[in-house]
Amino acid sequence: MDTYKNSLSSAHERAEALVAQMTLDERAAQLRYDAPRVERLGLPAYNWWNEGLHGLARAGTATMFPQAIALAAMFDCDMIKAVAHTVAVEARAKYNALSKHGDRDIYKGLTIWSPNINIFRDPRWGRGQETYGECPYLTARLGVAFVQGLQGDGKYLLAAACAKHYAGHSGPEGLRHKFDAKISEKDLHETYLPAFEALVKEAKVEGVMGAYNRLNGEPACASPYLMKKLREWGFDGYFVSDCWAIRDFHTEHMVTSTAPESAAMALKAGCDLNCGSTYLDMLVAHRENLITEDDITKSAVKLMRARARLGLLDESTEYDHIGFNMVSSSAHKTLSLECAHKSMVLLKNSGLLPLDRSKLKAIGVIGPNAASIDALRGNYYGTADGYVTFLDGIKAAFCGRVYYSEGCHLYKDRLQELSMPGDGYAEAVTVAEHSDVVILCVGLDATIEGEQGDTGNAFASGDKRDLYLPESQRTLVEKVLAVGKPTIVVMACGSAINPLAESADAIIQAWYPGQAGGKALADIVFGEVSPSGKLPVTFYENADLLPPFTDYSMKNRTYRYAKNNVLYPFGYGLTYSKVTVNSLCFDKANSTASFCVKNVGGYDTDEVVQLYIRCNDSKWAVTNHSLCGFKRVSLKRGEEQTIQIEVPPAALDVIDDSGHRFIDSKSFTLYAGISQPDALSCQLTGCECISVNIFL
Repeated sequence: MDTYKNSLSSAHERAEALVAQMTLDERAAQLRYDAPRVERLGLPAYNWWNEGLHGLARAGTATMFPQAIALAAMFDCDMIKAVAHTVAVEARAKYNALSKHGDRDIYKGLTIWSPNINIFRDPRWGRGQETYGECPYLTARLGVAFVQGLQGDGKYLLAAACAKHYAGHSGPEGLRHKFDAKISEKDLHETYLPAFEALVKEAKVEGVMGAYNRLNGEPACASPYLMKKLREWGFDGYFVSDCWAIRDFHTEHMVTSTAPESAAMALKAGCDLNCGSTYLDMLVAHRENLITEDDITKSAVKLMRARARLGLLDESTEYDHIGFNMVSSSAHKTLSLECAHKSMVLLKNSGLLPLDRSKLKAIGVIGPNAASIDALRGNYYGTADGYVTFLDGIKAAFCGRVYYSEGCHLYKDRLQELSMPGDGYAEAVTVAEHSDVVILCVGLDATIEGEQGDTGNAFASGDKRDLYLPESQRTLVEKVLAVGKPTIVVMACGSAINPLAESADAIIQAWYPGQAGGKALADIVFGEVSPSGKLPVTFYENADLLPPFTDYSMKNRTYRYAKNNVLYPFGYGLTYSKVTVNSLCFDKANSTASFCVKNVGGYDTDEVVQLYIRCNDSKWAVTNHSLCGFKRVSLKRGEEQTIQIEVPPAALDVIDDSGHRFIDSKSFTLYAGISQPDALSCQLTGCECISVNIFL
């Protein structure tokens, strides 16, 4: 038996044996994302490019979960892991079924290019919706859970995860192909790199994808600095470029002159796989003595090793029983609904919610996102086998009259091309006048907020110019609120928006909530479920008060450094009940915080308890405080629980200007509560955090 067919040999041994039987041309061809078959060796074609950010994407029917930023709002590692496991199971189900029919096309493989663990440092970034927010600790914990769920714990990888985009990318989208992100060593090690390190060290992520941008002068897909970090962390997987990023070396970054030079630069640095076409010039680079045969062989071996770890070199695997019936199964759709329940964030409630059906005869559902499927999806989405829009959800849950008006276009000044501007406002106002309560569904969708090239937002390449709703919707909000009826504003978007709706009775941040988003909204509005999501990003008042979009310094950015301009804080979110936190103590011996939580309100609810730490006397400490622990807790009315959360030793560290991590204080303050310990959070929640001093 050939060694590469021997399942008793290690994945690396099998990969080496397989590559040894390939010609140089065959090895070079395997470094493309659309790797061709090697018929004489029995190696089928394989397309490495697949997406699974919040459900298997772009390959037909699959369960669609809330967008990644919404999943982050759950503050729940177990749920994130379950979502990722579902993505992997559906990927296996499709791979098993479709490969039998010879379909090995793009989006049909087992290498899932997720999660996106870039830091959502600026709310204008259109791709921020793909991330787990602005906090490096939260991003790391959720990212590790996602990778563990996706890759599984069997003999073979259930699917292969990929940490992207390494590193230092979070807008602007329009500049990404030529942008040089200037980031200090302190900010790199304190903010931009910790999640990548955690996914490599803890989760053993199989893939890492480089970013488009340069980082301090070095193109990210061929950065000696970044590649050295991966080696120091013990990375044992494959490295892939972002799509057509290597072409940027000679067309945008101008660090090389030709495609063969770009291919050689990337390969020699450690980029094994090219998403794009530049590696078609790999053999030219070899003939020009820019690379050696050994350079090509090393990367080919790492790629075959990944395929071996997935079981793709074997006749059978432990996952062959996963059938097509698992795709969009009832259990998976139930999980999507549960995620939508837990991710929606109640930002304001003057007492209107939950609604009492018995006191209502008519509800008005208004807005461009009310009946929109796009408002459920976000970007990088799959095709669900059914959708429940916000309007659908309210109609199904309420037996009285439901009036509906689109009100305005998502961003254009009119609904009908031949009409006058504002052609929907009168109907919207009329609907409000005829309703006992108005549910006003506004926001964005991925046609105007997302990745460069994927959106119709040509003026900003998918980014936002400000933090407000498009002008058409601002006018709609103003006119509907002026009617004076009790109004709930529901925002579907993937980022921080100031709806300018101070007079609204309630505001719900619904994100892009997935295929069952409308049912989840109705369940929350009518009190079947208490809202429990928390903001994984800071909602600012005004973009004009933020640092420039191109400034990658953390000064006055995110909850750890913000000094002003905060509308709704990171970690904030209301429920229908009231949970108190008391009796905090800290055990230094096992680095564990213990405290009691009690539901003293009138509703059963989930609550997310949060730990923050502040270093009291180091010049290197963050300006405010840092999240260092969290736990989602389910509490019946009157129920009390004792909670223990381990505080990671790294929470005590500071980072200096050289990027060195160390303990620089003997005095810390540890806070516990249902929010941050800042004054605004305490004012909005009506609850103070409790604290304990830690002395080393």
